[in-house]
Amino acid sequence: MTTLTVLPDDKAELPSISLNVAHTIADINPLIYGGFTEHMGRCIYGGLYEPQNKNGLVDANGFRTDVIKCLKELDVPVVRYPGGNFVATYRWQDGIGPKENRPCRPELAWNGEETNQFGTDEFMEWCNEVGAEPYLCLNMGTGSLEDALAWLEYCNSDKNTYYANLRRKNGREKPYGVKYWALGNEMWGPWQVEQHTKEDYAKKAIQWAKALKLQDPSIKLVLCGRDGCSDWDRYVLQQCIRWVDMHSIHYYSQGKTHYANISSTYAAERAIQITSALIDLARCEIDLSPFPDVSRITTAPRSEQRPTICFDEWNIWDPERAPGNKGAEECYNLSDSLAMAIWLNIFIRNCNELGMATVAQSVNVISPLMTSPVGICKQTTYWPLLLFSKYMRGKSLAVHVQCGAYKGKTSPEWIESTCTVPKLDVSAATDGGWVNLAVVNVDDSTSFETELTGIDPASGEVQVFVVGGEGSSLADTNTEEHAAVTITERVWKPEGGNKYRFEKHSFTLLRWQKSA
Repeated sequence: MTTLTVLPDDKAELPSISLNVAHTIADINPLIYGGFTEHMGRCIYGGLYEPQNKNGLVDANGFRTDVIKCLKELDVPVVRYPGGNFVATYRWQDGIGPKENRPCRPELAWNGEETNQFGTDEFMEWCNEVGAEPYLCLNMGTGSLEDALAWLEYCNSDKNTYYANLRRKNGREKPYGVKYWALGNEMWGPWQVEQHTKEDYAKKAIQWAKALKLQDPSIKLVLCGRDGCSDWDRYVLQQCIRWVDMHSIHYYSQGKTHYANISSTYAAERAIQITSALIDLARCEIDLSPFPDVSRITTAPRSEQRPTICFDEWNIWDPERAPGNKGAEECYNLSDSLAMAIWLNIFIRNCNELGMATVAQSVNVISPLMTSPVGICKQTTYWPLLLFSKYMRGKSLAVHVQCGAYKGKTSPEWIESTCTVPKLDVSAATDGGWVNLAVVNVDDSTSFETELTGIDPASGEVQVFVVGGEGSSLADTNTEEHAAVTITERVWKPEGGNKYRFEKHSFTLLRWQKSA
């Protein structure tokens, strides 16, 4: 949690950040650093799976070893699959068994063809190599409840039944034990095959949830929300909250200018806050219809457990710059890297609400990683993700920031009158004996000498990690041949006062050991 005092313009260049390592707020769920792989563009074929590669970059399964190495470096805990919009016409049965017998199907979401050479068993093995849990999204478009139950049986059952035995026949004796299952993807969207109204979806989701949990009570179900700020979210939560464990929301930030790009991330924070309120509304609304028989009026919540938010599609994406039907291959710059860091600060600040977050996507498609036949590029957005995943764990800390704020046009426009866009965006975490302070200076021209309160390193030294800064340009991008944006490391020794200079257009992570 971060509180903010906006300084007037005449004091905006005298910011301060205060924290106390004893003021912990909530546990940071490691699942917020999840990934997403969809049958879209070059995410699967030519991305994580490329058996035809002739340059020594694949293992015996055809998996790109450089991609696996990067995702291990990011310590990705969970990966969503197979979509995304793709899932609305996906037949999971097409992607199992001997590959020579798998049918090639029309792919309607992205106007392609699906060869089904990579399917359920390949994804499970790939997750095993990455060290991530699988998170499967069910086809609630053209798919049936019977298909969903069969997929659950194939993945999780140890019984002597048809689909469990089919899994064994295909070479896997032990059940995969898939814990997380999504009840469809963006069922509200006009681009979806079998788009639903909120009423039709809620009825269907309840019946599917009942059946799925009858077959395997251990699973966690994710309700299909919208963007967290819609009547769809309100309605489906009110109808379905008894049956689900998480509520999914999707949002992509983007802007044509640097400040529009930065400001758009705050719509995600507002979406988390609104969704949290809608969850409470669905659980806590009191039914007064038994009146005047007040003995039948109850204040008990409508669900035993309070669902958390699953932000299972998030990222920076400009669809004009990277059209989805052309593979959505974004080339990210430093401004996007700073937006990524703010996204992650938002997750830390609101970690008490989040059960999971999966960045869309993990390779090639609007991704921090881009592959070629001969290598891999770690884009500008990779580096904040790496620093957060590596260090921003444990418990979030309360922080107070005093700084100036951006005043101008925002994207979306309502941000300007609804949210403050601070020049210093901050979160903090403590994990074991370490404290981590993440600071994004979004200002495109000013470095801020900042008073820091609560920094008392046991060794007298603070580790410093910086992405961007004074030697860089907001337009800087990375290629496979040259990385203009990476991490600069140094050591800072606070002497004669705790003032630290956060460079213009930079993301800085300060890390120190607690004093005894």
